[in-house]
Amino acid sequence: MTFKTTDVAPRIGVQVETDLDTLLSGSVADDLRELLETRSVVVIRGIEMTDAQQLAFTGTFGSLGDADVGTIYKVSFDKRENPLHADYNYGNFSWHIDRTDIDVPPFATMLIARRLAPVGGETEFANLYAAYEDLPDDDKRLIENLRVVHHIGAATRLGYPDAPEELKALWRTRPSVVHPLVWRHRSGRRSLITGTTAIEVVGMDPAVGKALLDRILRWSERPEYRYLHKWQVGDIVIWNNTGTMHRVRPYDIRAGRLLDRTVVVGDEPFDPARELARA
Repeated sequence: MTFKTTDVAPRIGVQVETDLDTLLSGSVADDLRELLETRSVVVIRGIEMTDAQQLAFTGTFGSLGDADVGTIYKVSFDKRENPLHADYNYGNFSWHIDRTDIDVPPFATMLIARRLAPVGGETEFANLYAAYEDLPDDDKRLIENLRVVHHIGAATRLGYPDAPEELKALWRTRPSVVHPLVWRHRSGRRSLITGTTAIEVVGMDPAVGKALLDRILRWSERPEYRYLHKWQVGDIVIWNNTGTMHRVRPYDIRAGRLLDRTVVVGDEPFDPARELARA
């Protein structure tokens, strides 16, 4: 069994050298989960996986799937590959946490690169645990109990400002959801719930609240919290969606870029109070 790790950035990211049989066996699933907790992003290069093997590997971490888009989601603007949700991929150009439109987001997201654009299309990740830990104490006190309205259409509109009106109307049908700005995890750690889906602070003047959200987002995307992944075909990248935001860098959407996405179902709500209410 091969399993060697190398950090790829000071505060985020680790590259794992291993082999296909080891990954599919599930024998290193706990090790990989621990790396997702401590390093946020796991990169595996040089391993060819079929769709069936990607599903099997994702399943070693826990239950997989997404109720809205199925077990393997085709990250592509080609409507032959992704006939129903291609236009939502415009939101990928803006910083976001996956599925801020629901109470319990995926624990982890996995992408495998199948086809790439000749220029651009790199993916950036930012460690929201580290960003929270480094906040000045005054800011921690300021945001400790704030609650924020999220709408996934906000991220999509940034990437597609000239969208036709019927598409904008579809975005407006998606629900807004309120989450705390600070995620108090079961582990005792804290992270920020930020990104371009965050549009309003509950109970705060809209302009003041938006300025605060923009400032927190700028803080969270500082270089020391980021890792930039330059894709190669076949790369596997997994990230801890409960403490990481991400975005793709611009590329020509006509280039045929295709990544296969799977998710590990989460069990930790953004708001622990909701968990207590359901208990």
